[in-house]
Amino acid sequence: MLNVDGNQVHLVDKGIGPPVLFLHGNPDTSDVWSGLIEHIQSEHRCLAPDLPGYGRSIAAQNFNCSLEHLAGFVDGLVLQAGLTEPLHLVVHDIGGQFGLAWAVKWPEKVRSLTIFNTAFSPDYPWTTLHKIWRTPLIGELAQRLTSRRAFTREMKKGASRLTTAQIDQIYDRITPAMKKMALRFFRASELSHFQGWDTQLRDLASRIPSQVLWSDDDPYIAPAFADRFGAQVVRRYPGYGHWLALEATDLVGRELKAFLARTRS
Repeated sequence: MLNVDGNQVHLVDKGIGPPVLFLHGNPDTSDVWSGLIEHIQSEHRCLAPDLPGYGRSIAAQNFNCSLEHLAGFVDGLVLQAGLTEPLHLVVHDIGGQFGLAWAVKWPEKVRSLTIFNTAFSPDYPWTTLHKIWRTPLIGELAQRLTSRRAFTREMKKGASRLTTAQIDQIYDRITPAMKKMALRFFRASELSHFQGWDTQLRDLASRIPSQVLWSDDDPYIAPAFADRFGAQVVRRYPGYGHWLALEATDLVGRELKAFLARTRS
């Protein structure tokens, strides 16, 4: 466990070589990256934390979910992990808000960007599910009433190629603390807060190796948002849902490995 600004952070740390930092989404943990890490750990040091309040990590009571503080958390994590050279950043879902905010604030510490389906734009429309989570009492009630069957149904809606075993693993790792943190995170997130951060991100993505790996059948984030990051390469995967790293692990694992190899040349 690392102590990062009062947060007790579980960190997967495997492999040797140029560092790659993986930041997961909701309702995931660092385990979502295990398949991709297997593809590259022979040539890279792979670091994947459970974000504060998720999985085995414990959030500080005063954890602040503003973009400024999310960026600060990532920088604290980087320092605590002993990383002194620029690193490759891989993000998905809310991990994008953590990681991309950090990249904007400390661009000199970022060697490359790989972005899976995530929203980092003031134009993103909240989904019905997000609106429920953002509503006091209603969000708590919805979480309490979400059975394994209902959770499986929602996950299949988000990514039809996920297996029942994969969904069960995700469900079994959800803790009461994760549920509370998810509500806290989405209630603190205001789309207007991305104004300015998004333009700085586009500028950064145009200057360093950057790619978007986007699954077009994501019901939570429209395909058009893949082009909002200003990445040098946008690769689309029709027929895949929100959890591309789980649905097409070998496919995107090979793509990530090739991309990282190209940054060396």
